[in-house]
Amino acid sequence: MANLNNFDASQVDPSVALDPLPAGKYVAVISESELKPTKTGVGKYLQLTFQIIDGEYKGRLVWARLNLENKSEMTVKIARGELSAICRALGVMQPKDSVELHNVPLEINVGLKKRDDNGEFTNVIKGYGKKGGSPAPRPTASAGPGSTPPWKR
Repeated sequence: MANLNNFDASQVDPSVALDPLPAGKYVAVISESELKPTKTGVGKYLQLTFQIIDGEYKGRLVWARLNLENKSEMTVKIARGELSAICRALGVMQPKDSVELHNVPLEINVGLKKRDDNGEFTNVIKGYGKKGGSPAPRPTASAGPGSTPPWKR
């Protein structure tokens, strides 16, 4: 048995199951960040907590995990690209600490992904942009000045 210290359910609002956010763009801020070890203990990921700050879903949370230290070079490249997009959207180009990314509004593009473990849908962040603006610029292939990209030839 556990002592519940005179808990009175009539004095506390009940929790409500939250369905994933509908896919779409939301204005949010990074409210928390933490560098955590991966499950294998071989690498580290930066977990970012995004809090929606406007609209019907104000206060809801969405998370991103950026594998900044990993055996897979491709995994690290993807994470660094995502961090670059976040930094560009926030206007913080050379952060020394993740706390520098906190509490600055940006636009996140939220999607839905089916979980492998239970088949339920969960939210994923598919992109980042400046608040009320266009998506953060993506780096282009290193071509010489004046080069025409292949899709414009």
